[in-house]
Amino acid sequence: MDPIESVEYDGFQISNGNSHADHGWKKVVYPKRNRKQKPSDQTLTNGKSVPNGNAANGDNVFRSLEEQAEDRRKRILAAKMAVTDEEDESRSKHRSNGYDEGYGFDDSDDEIAARKEAEEKEKKPKAKKKEKKPKVSLPEAAAQIDPSNLEAFLLEASESYASQPEIQLMRFADYFGRALSGVSSVQFPWVKMFKESPLSKLIDVPLSHIPEPVYKTSVDWINQRPIEALGAFVLWAFDCILTDLAAHQGGAKSGKKGAQQQHTSSKSQVAIFVALAMVLRKKPDALTNVLPTLRENPKYQGQDKLPVVVWMMAQASQGDLSVGLLSWAHNLLPVVGNKNCNPQSRDLILQLVEKILSNPKAKTILVSGAVRKGERLIPPPSFEILVRLTFPASSARVKATERFESVYPLLKEVALAGAPGSKAMKQVTQQIFTFALGLAGEGNPVLVKEATSIAIWAVTQNVDCCKHWDNLYKENLEASVAVLKRLVEEWKEHSLKLSSSPSNAATLNLTMKSFRLKNEEAITEGRGNGSLYKEADKSCKVISGRLSHGSGCLKGTAITLVVLAAAAAVLSSNPEATSELKNLVDSLELHQYYNPIITALKN
Repeated sequence: MDPIESVEYDGFQISNGNSHADHGWKKVVYPKRNRKQKPSDQTLTNGKSVPNGNAANGDNVFRSLEEQAEDRRKRILAAKMAVTDEEDESRSKHRSNGYDEGYGFDDSDDEIAARKEAEEKEKKPKAKKKEKKPKVSLPEAAAQIDPSNLEAFLLEASESYASQPEIQLMRFADYFGRALSGVSSVQFPWVKMFKESPLSKLIDVPLSHIPEPVYKTSVDWINQRPIEALGAFVLWAFDCILTDLAAHQGGAKSGKKGAQQQHTSSKSQVAIFVALAMVLRKKPDALTNVLPTLRENPKYQGQDKLPVVVWMMAQASQGDLSVGLLSWAHNLLPVVGNKNCNPQSRDLILQLVEKILSNPKAKTILVSGAVRKGERLIPPPSFEILVRLTFPASSARVKATERFESVYPLLKEVALAGAPGSKAMKQVTQQIFTFALGLAGEGNPVLVKEATSIAIWAVTQNVDCCKHWDNLYKENLEASVAVLKRLVEEWKEHSLKLSSSPSNAATLNLTMKSFRLKNEEAITEGRGNGSLYKEADKSCKVISGRLSHGSGCLKGTAITLVVLAAAAAVLSSNPEATSELKNLVDSLELHQYYNPIITALKN
């Protein structure tokens, strides 16, 4: 065996043997991996330094290394190409085990990690983009509604739920919910609209976009529903709107993204507004039936809900002005009277009453219909609030004061309208006199002037207010002085009504005598308000003198009245009639005529 020649090359020891020369084997030995490498530009051959690349048989060594490197590069490239081949299941399995042909042990960690990352990206399914629904405006969606289809649907709903009108109405709203489902909150941003738009624009939202045939088919069907079910529907629809309002408010607090998520949960909110507006316009009494609930239930109160409430009342006023004003006076006017009412709410509430009164027929309709189904459009408590808002102290005037002054005359006329002499009107005048007398003593000159005027009106309409006045005299002395002085100053204007009958004149005269007795008692005892009692007594003397000025004519008429009253008392044997007769005789000082008349009638 020939000796083996060893050559050391740059850290590699190469042994070259001449035996088995046919096979050309060479032996490469790597004695020390970590020893310091020799200069790269030289190699040792037989212990001699040889330039790099010129070692014996060195070209064969480098060719072998280059071939190995070339093979490795080819394997890496093939592995990368194999990653993109999704259909090669066998190769995917090998890759999952980490033994792909592209994963040579000589590959670097970075190369392997890069390939794995590429494989993971290929494995993940690509997210499909959501198809955007086409945006549909309210007019476009409403135009697609077929009136005949709506009529058939309502007929079927009426038959299917014949004994459940509440469900019929919900089905009615559901029909519009499906028909208008393409109208998103972006196309109908009702919260922003209600917050920023004046009532003059809101009042026709959203019915202005509903075709007339669709509207007519709907309201004709609504007209056949019972009023109790319609009232329940109004509250149900309002609840739906408030739920959506809460969603918007919650979304606003959680940010824009949260608001968008909340908005998408609302299914065609515009449909609720459409159905509710139709009900309120066709059947305004559906609103009057639920006014107490809206007024007393806390969930319907709050300034954030006020725009929707005003919108509902505006819809009802389109069907009946009286219902609109009644709703305003009973539910909204007290809100303005509250000290916590802000300018925005006050403005919105004023917009509604201004809209109602702007109707050319408003005065005729409202004054003649001041009492609707036994309920006054403007009851005395609401009238008191109105008087206070219209005549505040000079230091308390606000921008809205002038607007109240503009609407006050007509509203006052409605508040004081009624059938004179009727039992209901007597009760109303007494209530009005009571609060007017109280306002007359508050010290605000403008308010005192208006309050005394109202109090005198109440006395001229119902002389029985004098009896009530007599009971309130001492507690409202300052106010009574103001009313008495005003009555003396305007005697010519009011004397005809106060002396229109001997009974009226007698009642007023009796009241003046009672006042004078109270004045004299207080002055004699030296009470603290002696000056007021003296001033009041002067006015009482003047009024009593004017009442007795035409005593000749008055007594002639009075005697006739006594005869008639006595006859009625005797014939009816009514103790109340007899008592009234005695009061009349006392007030007119006709005692000398009383007994002979009674004796004659009994005989």
